[in-house]
Amino acid sequence: MFIDVHCHLTGGEYDGLGGADGALARAREAGVGAFIVSGFDLPSSRAAAELAERHPDVYFCAGFQPEELKKYREGDLDEIAALAREKKCVAVGEIGLDYHFPDNPPRELQRELFSRQLALADGLGLPVVVHSRDAAAETLEMLRENAERLKRGGLMHCYSYSAEMTGAFAALGIYFSFGGTSTFKNAKKVHESARAVPAERILSETDSPYLTPVPRRGEFPNEPKNVAYVVKNLAVLRNEKEEELEERIFANAKRLFFRLAE
Repeated sequence: MFIDVHCHLTGGEYDGLGGADGALARAREAGVGAFIVSGFDLPSSRAAAELAERHPDVYFCAGFQPEELKKYREGDLDEIAALAREKKCVAVGEIGLDYHFPDNPPRELQRELFSRQLALADGLGLPVVVHSRDAAAETLEMLRENAERLKRGGLMHCYSYSAEMTGAFAALGIYFSFGGTSTFKNAKKVHESARAVPAERILSETDSPYLTPVPRRGEFPNEPKNVAYVVKNLAVLRNEKEEELEERIFANAKRLFFRLAE
C-alpha cells in the first residue's frame, strides 16, 4: 500500500469532484492505504480532525504554518494542543519557517511560534512536521537548539534543500518526504537529495492540492491518488524496486507517526 503523509483536503479545491470523500475514494482505488491530512492554522486543523474522525484510514496533524501566522491569536495554541491530544493526531504540524515572500509574517514571530510549537509537541510526546522554505540554515539551527524537544523526531515535508544537509537533519531524528517536485525534470537538487536520504528515513507525500506530479503536472487540484507516481519516480531515482520502496515507506511512516500503528 501507498501512504500520503502530507496532504490538504479541507479546503474547497475538491468541490464539484466529490469533495474530500471523493478524493479519498479515488486514492483508495489507486492503492493508497493511509492519509495524513495536515492542518496549517486553527480552522484547518479542526477540519482535518473532523475528516479523520469520519474515515478510519485518515489521520491528521494540528499546527500553525508560518505563512498563516497573520491569523494567530494568543490562546490558539491551547486549542491546537487540545486537538493534538486526540488519538488520531499523529504530529504537531505543519510548523516552521518561511522566508520566501517579503510580506510573510515577521521572522521574529515565525521563530517564536516555531519554538513554542516544538515545545508543545515535546510536551505531548509527538513528532513534528516542518515546513521550511528559503530558510534552510535557520531551520537547522533552530532544530539543533531544540534538539531535546525532538525526542519523537520529525518530518521535513516536501524536502527541497541540498543533499549535503540531509545528514545534519537526519542526525536530529528527522525524516524526509518527497512529493510532486521530485518528479520534475529540472529539479536536480531535489533528485540528489532523494538519492541521499537514508533508506529508513524516506517518505512520500503529495501536498495536495498543490504540486501535481509528472505525468499529471499542470492539473489542479492534485490528489492523494497521485502519490503512486511519486513513489514510482523515487524508485527510479534511487535505483530500487518499487514494491520494496513502497513497503519501506509505509514502515517508515509507522515508525515516525507511531499512532498509525496503534
